[in-house]
Amino acid sequence: MATPKPEILAAFEAAKGFMPLGEGLALYAAAVEAGALGLPLLEVGTYCGRSTLLLADAARAAGTVAVTVDHHRGSEEQQPGWEYHDPSVVDPEVGLMDTLPTFRRTLHKAGLEDHVIAVVGRSPQAARAWGGPVGLVFIDGGHTDEHANGDYEGWAPHLAEGGLLVIHDVFPEPVDEFTGQAPYRVYLRALASGAFTEVSATDSLRVLRRTRAGV
Repeated sequence: MATPKPEILAAFEAAKGFMPLGEGLALYAAAVEAGALGLPLLEVGTYCGRSTLLLADAARAAGTVAVTVDHHRGSEEQQPGWEYHDPSVVDPEVGLMDTLPTFRRTLHKAGLEDHVIAVVGRSPQAARAWGGPVGLVFIDGGHTDEHANGDYEGWAPHLAEGGLLVIHDVFPEPVDEFTGQAPYRVYLRALASGAFTEVSATDSLRVLRRTRAGV
């Protein structure tokens, strides 16, 4: 399995974010494999760029680019009063979360700015405007059914045959309703479509391969 260089791994572990190391290594291996298609590697849910670093390094090695989509105002569980809220990424002028400056610093420190296209906006709108195929779709955005299904319906149609669909925070247990049940239902939906076959499962990270058209 492909693994990141020590400096990329160190940047990943130093970056603000929630992805554990084991899942990060599985994501990187999937990105390296998908990079062989020569198509962009797409991520929904940038936050501060922790996982983007891995996609960017894989894209650099493959001679392609990582595209990461986020409105940078934080998902539901990152808002004030919720478990994953971080007041250090709140814009004091407007009183809303803004993770974009932190994300840009993360990329800059790792020397990966030239290998990333950051799309700042809502995922469904960006998906409608996107015009070409991608080799990887990594769904790691909002955890409501509306947002998780919107990400899947918007971006999965752009995934090339043989490309990889990666879904984060897949938790089958109902106790995780507010953190992983919606991604879990998207994962089941993808398998039920008959268009994807499962490649691997690493903790809450699922990797599926597109084997035919459909969502």
